[in-house]
This record gives sequence, C-alpha cells and structure tokens, in this order.
Amino acid sequence: MKNILISPNTTIKKTLYIIDEGAIKLAIVVDKENKLLGTISDGDIRRAILNGFSLDDKIENIYNINPFVIEKNYNKEEIIKLCTQKKIYQIPIVDENKKVIDILLLDELLKEKEYPNKVVLMVGGLGTRLRPLTEETPKPLLKVGGKPILETIIENFKKYGFKNFVFCVNYKAHMIEEYFKNGKKFGVNIEYVYEKERMGTAGALSLLNKIPKEPFFVMNGDLLTNINFENMLQFHLEHNAIATMGVREYEYQVPFGVVNVKNEKILSIDEKPIHKFFVNAGIYILNPKAIDFIPKNKFFDMPTLFEKLIEQNKNTVSFPIREYWLDIGRIEQFEQAQVEYKKVFDV
Repeated sequence: MKNILISPNTTIKKTLYIIDEGAIKLAIVVDKENKLLGTISDGDIRRAILNGFSLDDKIENIYNINPFVIEKNYNKEEIIKLCTQKKIYQIPIVDENKKVIDILLLDELLKEKEYPNKVVLMVGGLGTRLRPLTEETPKPLLKVGGKPILETIIENFKKYGFKNFVFCVNYKAHMIEEYFKNGKKFGVNIEYVYEKERMGTAGALSLLNKIPKEPFFVMNGDLLTNINFENMLQFHLEHNAIATMGVREYEYQVPFGVVNVKNEKILSIDEKPIHKFFVNAGIYILNPKAIDFIPKNKFFDMPTLFEKLIEQNKNTVSFPIREYWLDIGRIEQFEQAQVEYKKVFDV
C-alpha cells in the first residue's frame, strides 16, 4: 500500500504514474505522520486538466479533502451496500488516530466484476479512405497486431467487465457476423443491428431492438485505445450526465509570428504560438433518455445529438482521454498502428 501514499506536494504527473501503476485508480494523500489528508482519483485529475492545470502542478489544490473512510472493524455487508449506493470503489482504512493502515477495494469484496452496461459499436462504415484495403474486407476486420481491430476493442472492454455488445453493421455485415457470431467464442454476448442505409453514429441507435436500461457506451469501430472504460463510466455517473463525450487534447502550432493589434497599434507578437483544443474522440456514454432526442429512420450523427442536448440544457460532460488513442481512418494511421500495437497492447 505504501506505493500509493503521496504528499500534497506531489506533482500531477507523478500522481498519474502512481495511480496507473497501482492499478486501483486512486492515491492517498497523507502528511508526514501518515495521517489521512484526502484522496485523489483519475477523475479528479481529469477535471483538473479540463480546468487548466498542467502536469507539473502540485496536487495540493485538487485532491478530495473529504473522502469516505472506515475503521478496521467494519461490517462487510454494510460496506458493500453503502459502496454500491454511493458508487465508491476504494476506501481508506484508518486507525483511531486517523493514520492510514490499509485500503479496502470493493472489487475484492465482490465476485468477478461484470457490468450490465451495453457497448454499442458502430462498424458499418465503408472505409473509403482505407482503400484498397477495404475493397474486400470491412474496416473493423482489418488486422492490426495479428487480429482484427474490432477484436482488440472487444478485449479491452471485456478487461473492465463489459461483455454485452451491439454491433451496428452495414458494409459487408455478413463477414463481421461470420467472424464474431454471437460472441461466445470471445467470452462476450453480441447482438446485431442492421442498417439498410447509413444512419450516422447516433441515428443507428434508433434501430436498437431494446432500449438499454443502464447508461451505455457508443464507440466507433475503427479506434484503438487502451483507456480505462470503467473510469469513464464512473466519471459519467459521478457527474449525473445524460451524455458524456470522450475528448482528446489536440495541439496546433501556428508556423508564423502572430501579431496582436488594436486599430493600427501593435500590442504584442507571439512567435509561433501553440493553440490547444479538445477534439471529439469518438467514444461516448449515453443515458437511455438520450435516445428520445434521436429521430427515427434518419441520418443523425453524435455531434448533432450533443448539440440538441445542449440546446435543451441537458447535462453533457467531457471526459479527457490521456491514454493511447488512434483513429484508424487512413492508410498512414493503419501503418502507424502496426508499429505501435505491440508496445501498447502486448504488455
């Protein structure tokens, strides 16, 4: 447990490393005597990044100073019930002097974790930008690292306990269905939604046979990423959002000196400034109620759905993706994935 104990002076960058290496999505902030000061999670850091903090900043202003804690003589059944209600997954255990003596993981109190939340994968695209590779093979079946892109996506979701999939198929649908069938071979459940014509990343959801009861993922079937999908779901639930969009930070450097002027007067010159933006990463979580805003039998993409939800003052949030992410839309990205796959996924 010592490797997840940190001081308030620890940098965000170091804290991220500790959280990732610790595999429990949490670090515990303590003073010099190991007395509990608070906790910091992956979600806390993502919110800080969205608010402009840099990786070199200290965590002293972003950690949770009022975490839920328990003492060592706890009742297992009561803790499980409480954690489930409050969506708490890690709890520091303290002694009578508030010194941290251990950390309780809800996962260890429960059996093998399996979420009921569905994963809807959009795998019906033509893949025109990847021709001639996609003339005989649909893009999700193109092999990267010796296996189809779609198989890697399934494995990554399964790793975090998500085993219920819906494939929205169109182009060469029979090939995808022949390879994956009902998913039993891969330890998951797969249903199929057949698009007679392209419906867009949101429009296809109007064709679902059954409306999901829980929040569900929607993801493009041409993405390679190793994000923690459990973290993303927890983030969505914590913010009580109707829709969450995974976003990726994108940098653009202006290749010239930018002159800031007011009327004819030069105020300043910024030499080759770097502009940072958050861009849509093609990974979403929607509450079932979001489907009410999607028209039936009409092309409708996900950004349009978010715009509609925003117009209606619904709570839409962004989840910053700092992990590996690659959109395999062109030949150069496909070749890049071949080079990077082993380093990212075969670990």
